Amino acid sequence: MSVQLSSSASTGEQSLVLSWSNVAFFSAFHILALLAPWFFSWSALGVMLFLHWLFGSIGICLGYHRLLSHRSLRVPKPLEYTFGLLGALALQGGPIFWVAGHRLHHAFTEDVHKDPYSARRGFWWSHILWILYPRPEFFDVNTYRKNAPDLARDPFYTWLDRYFLLLQIPLAGLLYLLGGWPFIVYGVFVRVVLLWHTTWLINSVTHLFGDRTFETEDGSRNLWWAALLTFGEGWHNNHHAYPRVAKAGWKWWQIDITWWVIQVLITLGLAKKVIMPPLEADTTR
Repeated sequence: MSVQLSSSASTGEQSLVLSWSNVAFFSAFHILALLAPWFFSWSALGVMLFLHWLFGSIGICLGYHRLLSHRSLRVPKPLEYTFGLLGALALQGGPIFWVAGHRLHHAFTEDVHKDPYSARRGFWWSHILWILYPRPEFFDVNTYRKNAPDLARDPFYTWLDRYFLLLQIPLAGLLYLLGGWPFIVYGVFVRVVLLWHTTWLINSVTHLFGDRTFETEDGSRNLWWAALLTFGEGWHNNHHAYPRVAKAGWKWWQIDITWWVIQVLITLGLAKKVIMPPLEADTTR
């Protein structure tokens, strides 16, 4: 059974088909996350917050986004693989899928046909409906691999892209051994749902609300509270103006927790070829 959204005949775009398997998967995680009040403990909350930072800031923001999608810096290959693994544990798709979609988002920002989560289709489309109505050009593995050929050639990323979902099983087992069901409820379900929605806010909210430092051709915005929730990604107008720059928050008050981690890597000699803002555009100078 499928539900279709009709589209304008003039565009030649096929009708969008609702994926009931995706609806069931995402609904299950949201429902299980609602068990949180019955399994609350301070240690479980602490585990959730730690994993939210580890998989969100280090895995997604640093690993999937700034390192793999934009190559804003270089790190030793074992460390790069570690960041990629942490990104996969965030349960936002494999690295090839995530990077391919994000590169298309920058190449065709807000184009209603070529941007996977175009804000011009509306808030709910860019936030979640693009996943519930998956278009094959963005979700078919043989198609999206072409948009991230550097990762598709790497056997580790190919394996990770195929089996990322299974990584939640050993993680859940470890959490159960450490703290029982409260650690699973908070460390898996609450953490996953929270990180999903904060990440999706960058696709939706920061293309609709906030301030603009740069007059980009898209509707990207800098939104301070979104930056706090996403470890710095909410300075989205800065990012769209200069996508390959390693830091998102340019002004002294623009908190960018992920950039702080990159600074530590630079100090330790682990981050090389870090792309910085051009002098004429850097508002911190």
